[in-house]
Amino acid sequence: MFGIIRPCRCRLPKGLAKEWLGHLCGLCLALRGQGGQVARAATNHDGLLISVLYDAQAAPAEGKASGGWRTAGPCPLRRMRRAEVAHGDGARLAAVVSLLLASAKIRDHVADGDGALARPVLAAPARRVAGGWEAAGERGGAGLGFDTGVLVEAVERQREVEALAGPGTSVLVVTEPTELATAAAFAHTATLAGRPGNAAALAEAGRLFGRVAHLLDAVQDAEGDRRTGAWNPITATATEPARVRQLCDDATRGVALALADAEFTDDRLVRALLVGELERAVRRTFAHAGDQFGPPPPDFAPLGQGTEGEKGEEHKEKGGCDCGGCGGCDGGCGNCCDCCGCCDCNC
Repeated sequence: MFGIIRPCRCRLPKGLAKEWLGHLCGLCLALRGQGGQVARAATNHDGLLISVLYDAQAAPAEGKASGGWRTAGPCPLRRMRRAEVAHGDGARLAAVVSLLLASAKIRDHVADGDGALARPVLAAPARRVAGGWEAAGERGGAGLGFDTGVLVEAVERQREVEALAGPGTSVLVVTEPTELATAAAFAHTATLAGRPGNAAALAEAGRLFGRVAHLLDAVQDAEGDRRTGAWNPITATATEPARVRQLCDDATRGVALALADAEFTDDRLVRALLVGELERAVRRTFAHAGDQFGPPPPDFAPLGQGTEGEKGEEHKEKGGCDCGGCGGCDGGCGNCCDCCGCCDCNC
């Protein structure tokens, strides 16, 4: 399971961990409904943000009994337990976006001859899977009034931009197609939720989130790409590591400010993920990347710390950790662990 937003249960306030898991399971089931059982492999942590944004705008604050949630049957990944899961337009839109982006990712791996996909006997079925997912995503998008052409065009443009980029090209030119795709997806949650006034603010939040996601992916792959000679936007554009860090930090601030301009029924999970966890994702990624990317700027003060951050520091002083290095128990609760006894990992 992939994505940059991987919250540990111990960091989500009471009740939000269960709600987050409900969105994750809802996305998985929506993918099955649109693309069949195999499509559940496209489940990802970042895709569920679409479902979270929709729900935060549309659902009543007191509960999820408005038809947007349902009780799902037992699942092996939940240890055969039932659960309340997101169900409705938000989950379906998240599935549409996930299918289209996963389809593009498969095609890229086939085109690059990555790993086993370099073998024709595996590349051919992979192309068929990608084509099926793209068709399913387009059908699902049409039913939601979402122009999937924006995402498809962004994927095609991404290839063109990468082919033309070189030393001296702004790395933001390379991230622009991703930014446009995520902006369109975030903004459409406002349309589906009946809050058109939120569209501009959510488009801005989505644009900046796409920038961070693209850059963090490049940072994570930088060392491996150097060894294999694979294309990487940071090395291809000769962007200084300090500049990459600055862009990520500025974008995380921008996401928080954009969300402040939107109106939500209940924004607790939205802010926990798109403010607090996004900042942690940046810190975690650059910390793992090593000294080449350096520390954050001296005047950088994360916006999502607040009381939660103070509790985290207190937790560390008592001998715990910030769970930033959790490897994940892979039990369905996110990137949870029992590295310091703060999580029960009963997912």
